[in-house]
This record gives sequence, C-alpha cells and structure tokens, in this order.
Amino acid sequence: MTSGTYTLLVELTEDATIEIGTLGEHALSAGWYAYVGSAFGPGGFSRVDRHRELAAGERDARHWHVDYLLGHPAADLVADVRTAEQDVECAVARALPESPVAGFGASDCDCPSHLAYAPDRASLERAVRAAHERARAE
Repeated sequence: MTSGTYTLLVELTEDATIEIGTLGEHALSAGWYAYVGSAFGPGGFSRVDRHRELAAGERDARHWHVDYLLGHPAADLVADVRTAEQDVECAVARALPESPVAGFGASDCDCPSHLAYAPDRASLERAVRAAHERARAE
C-alpha cells in the first residue's frame, strides 16, 4: 500500500448545479476541475480507485465533497497525479488556480479550497503537475 497526495483531473462536460453536502448548491461551469486529496488513511492510494468507482456509477455513497462532483452524470474522472509518501496536499492546493467553491475539500485545514477550475485541460494539468513537482522539491 502506497500513501501520499493525489490530484484528480475531472472534466465537467456541461454546466451543472450540484448540491455539495454541507456546502450547499453550487453552479459549476463546464470545463476542467482539479481536486487535491490526501491518501494517508487506510488503503492509501486505493482511495483514488474508490473515486473512480463512484465516477463510473459503481458506488453511490457520498462521504467527501468531491463525491458530489464525481457522482454527477456530466463529470468524468480523466486522470490523476500522485506524489507518494509526502503530505503536500495543502501546498499543491494553494498553488492551483482559484476555486469556484470556497471550502471545497478543505474542512480540516485553513486552505480556501482544494478544488481548482480551468476552462481547458492543458493549462490545468500543467498547473497540477508543476504544483506537485514544486511541493516534492520543498
């Protein structure tokens, strides 16, 4: 079992209004989202597999904010970026573009959000990979 920090790259193929647990209802624009999470709990990076299963409709349970996004029919989990054995979740999240949802995925830290948005995949994926690289080096 490997643990660490991961970032999910999610495409939202159309504008959507999503109820995000205790954060309430939010209108999200079509485009690309990056969610930064921690895989230091039981199972390590198997948490990413759980996210993939939820996005594919193989699971229904919603435990985390990202589950509400991944469970929407217009959302597609396309890729993930991982940093093994390092807790760089907040450093990566703070290095990404501004979030459309304050507090998303950040209920246990003082980050503004752990969700970032960009209209295109290329710019967001570059930002995610660069953020992981910088965090690994620190």
